[in-house]
Amino acid sequence: MAGAFLAGLIVVGTALLWPAREDGSPAGPSSFPSALPARSVSAVDNAASGTPESRRVARLAIVVDDLGYNPVLDAEWLAFPEKITASVLPYGPSSKTFAASARSRGFTVVLHVPMEPESPSADGTERFRLRRGMSGEEMEEAFTRMAKDVPQATGASNHMGSAFTADPAAMDVFAGILKGKGFFFVDTVTAVGSVGVAAARRAGVPALQRDVFLDVDPRPEEMRRQWERAIALAKERGDAVLICHSRRETLAALLEMLPALRREGVRAVTVEELLAGTSRG
Repeated sequence: MAGAFLAGLIVVGTALLWPAREDGSPAGPSSFPSALPARSVSAVDNAASGTPESRRVARLAIVVDDLGYNPVLDAEWLAFPEKITASVLPYGPSSKTFAASARSRGFTVVLHVPMEPESPSADGTERFRLRRGMSGEEMEEAFTRMAKDVPQATGASNHMGSAFTADPAAMDVFAGILKGKGFFFVDTVTAVGSVGVAAARRAGVPALQRDVFLDVDPRPEEMRRQWERAIALAKERGDAVLICHSRRETLAALLEMLPALRREGVRAVTVEELLAGTSRG
């Protein structure tokens, strides 16, 4: 165990310049229901007011969740050959250094905010999750501490949060905090009744939600099916949001499937580019 850990640090040192952390805590992967046919806000905006280029080129934003807690695997995601949006959990052993490296590569970085789920879930984020019933001051203080740990973040997304994101009062407070920070919001849609995007829009916060979740079922054939669904949605509507976990098998599957993007005339973009309605070549 000790030897494997030291070997991991050596590998990551060159990619992340990883320092020791004293506030890190372990976290497992997000808990998500089956992928939902969610519609991104940006798709509506683009159809109405996008530039000729944004209407012509289908775009796909790939959002990778749960980064920052596996330094070796994080380093592998840094070599991803297309643009991604890196959703980074706070207080992980590589959260800060990974976020800095991801931003330097042109990836969008979002703060993956742990939020209260409907069912108890022990993944190491319990002590700093946002919860229903928090006062505005409590929530803002907790969020501000998390944002300081991932200073490259320009937006936020929810880690778990099936209870929190379905609570209008909690989400209205959270959206107000995002507005004050100048952040956008990506709703990972962990609850069928999520009000995340509606709350963000009421607060004047740029927001979108995921359309497809790649690896709820991690079998290769199912990931391929979800990938094809995401491409089809992007071509049909002009853009789509695909979310996945930062797992090694997910990375391998994506690398195998990526050539289909160019063949299908779909461009990989960041969430920031999708919200802006433009993308770089």
